[in-house]
Amino acid sequence: MAVAAPSFRQRARWRGIVAVITAGLLVVTPAAARAEPKPTVKQLRKELDTLLKESDKLITDYYNSRIAHQKAEKAEKSAREKLAAAQEVYNQNSTELRAMAVAQYTGTEPSQVAMLSGAQDPSTLLGRMALVQHLVALQEARLQGFAQVRDDRQQAQDEAAARAGDLDRTVGELEARKKKAERQIERIRDKIDQLHKAPGMRSDGTFVPQLPQGSDHITPRMALVKQLIQDRFDVPYGIGCYRAIQDGGEHPLGRACDFMLSRGGAMPSAEELKRGDQIANWAIKNAKRLGIMYIIYRQRIWHVRTGAWRTMSDRGGNTANHYDHPHISVY
Repeated sequence: MAVAAPSFRQRARWRGIVAVITAGLLVVTPAAARAEPKPTVKQLRKELDTLLKESDKLITDYYNSRIAHQKAEKAEKSAREKLAAAQEVYNQNSTELRAMAVAQYTGTEPSQVAMLSGAQDPSTLLGRMALVQHLVALQEARLQGFAQVRDDRQQAQDEAAARAGDLDRTVGELEARKKKAERQIERIRDKIDQLHKAPGMRSDGTFVPQLPQGSDHITPRMALVKQLIQDRFDVPYGIGCYRAIQDGGEHPLGRACDFMLSRGGAMPSAEELKRGDQIANWAIKNAKRLGIMYIIYRQRIWHVRTGAWRTMSDRGGNTANHYDHPHISVY
């Protein structure tokens, strides 16, 4: 069955509905966001000065926390030593008191009643009564002394617990202030990175080729990347850049450096592998501004054009597969 063509009136009504919907979309659709202007060097330096002032305050707070923590450590150690001494005295007195109680119970000590009943002479009786009173006074003194020892021990326990609590609190405060200061220092490093721009960058973001120079035979662009990485990260196993061997890469052109994480082709430690990740991530973050073309690390390659890691074929070894170093090439 053929469908009848819409009448002129129906078409007009549909056009009206479409116009209303379109008008509504035009009203609710937000305007395209304007791109934020890039900060000038002057603005970056001003922001850096502010960050440095804030950093000084955070470092001062961290320093004060370290001093408080050291005092708390000394107080806690002293309290533990006092408690150990009090516990030793308490144990000794407890042993003596138990021995006295056992002697009284078993009758191994002279019975006070037996001592009195065995006396015939009044003078002897008075003498024995004095001896009994002396023994009673001695026992009372022992009991009173033990009570004092017990109280001293309890006080030492309370003091040790309080100092341990103070130490835990200072540990928490110290760690919190340390992390806060480290985050601020990281912001300062990022700001310093932004102050540097790769030499030879055109207005359209492309890069003019450069000749190697200096004693290490690398380009000014590669030298800047190398210096910034050295300033930010420890690279204890060395940095290898220029190589005369024509292997099709950027090393003989002075446009590549290897940031070593171990020696002799050994697999790096977990800590060094993490350092390699940090270097690679930093290079990715700053690639477009510094003219970094690609990064190779852990048998993967990241290229600025794709902005993603891609797995590479196995070349047979930690060094060949770039497990023991991130490789960075610049334009």
